[in-house]
This record gives sequence, C-alpha cells and structure tokens, in this order.
Amino acid sequence: MKTPWNFFKYLPMAQRVLARGRLPIVLLAVARKRSAQGGLMKGLREDLGLLQQLCVAWWRGEYRQVSRPALVAAVAGLLYFLSPLDAIPDWIPGLGFVDDLAVLGWIIRKWSGELQAFRTWRDSQSADIRASIDRLPTLDEPMDSDVSNGRNVGR
Repeated sequence: MKTPWNFFKYLPMAQRVLARGRLPIVLLAVARKRSAQGGLMKGLREDLGLLQQLCVAWWRGEYRQVSRPALVAAVAGLLYFLSPLDAIPDWIPGLGFVDDLAVLGWIIRKWSGELQAFRTWRDSQSADIRASIDRLPTLDEPMDSDVSNGRNVGR
C-alpha cells in the first residue's frame, strides 16, 4: 500500500510535536476544527476520533503498546487534517476534505493491526478510563513521566 505523496512532509513535523511535548496543542486544534466542520463525513469523523483517543491514551500513559512509527503516523495524519493547504485545500466546498479522508484512510489501513489492538484495549477498559481518553488534555497537562522520560514510547 503506497504512502500518499503529500503525507511525507508531515512525518518530521509529527516527530517534533511528540519530542517537544506539543501533542495537546494538536489534539485541541483538531477538536476545534472537527466541531467547526459539523458536516464532516462520518468516516472522517470516526477516523479522527480513533486517532485522537489513541494519542490521548498514549499521552496519559494509559496505553503504551503502540509502536513509534504508528504513533508518528497518527499524529502526522492529525497534522494533515489541520492543514488548510494540503493536496486539496479545505476551503473548496464539497472537495476540501476528500484528501484528508484519503490520508486518514491510508493510516487506518496501514496501521490496522495496531489500531485494532487499541480498540480492543479501549473497549475492555472501565468507564472511567474510557471517559479519560475521550477527554482531551489541557494545554498545561504534563505528559506521563514514563513517556516523557523516553520509556514506554512504543515497542
């Protein structure tokens, strides 16, 4: 399965976001754009939600079984969604989110095994944990210390 050509430039950006502890900023921006675009296609909304939950669970140290490449790809996909000037600019009515859907769909297919493992883990958690990963981190929420110290950042 071929990587979308315009996705490559988002991978180093995602690595920097993770290295600098800026993930909450990205997650909050995605949530704002997602809610402002109420008419997003159902598939795009679901894919964004899954990637956001994975990132929140990782940030809080609740789910650490995701590999580093899968986590970087998830964050890169969220960054791609945030970019208004990607392959098809978001402001073009009816077409602006088609490329976003294609990129997120590629991430979901490419990392399907890891995302299914996350879904299985998420669905087996208590209501408190599920509520925790549905709640976005605040801008000043610290990263779990095991993650920020370089431990538990994936297999």
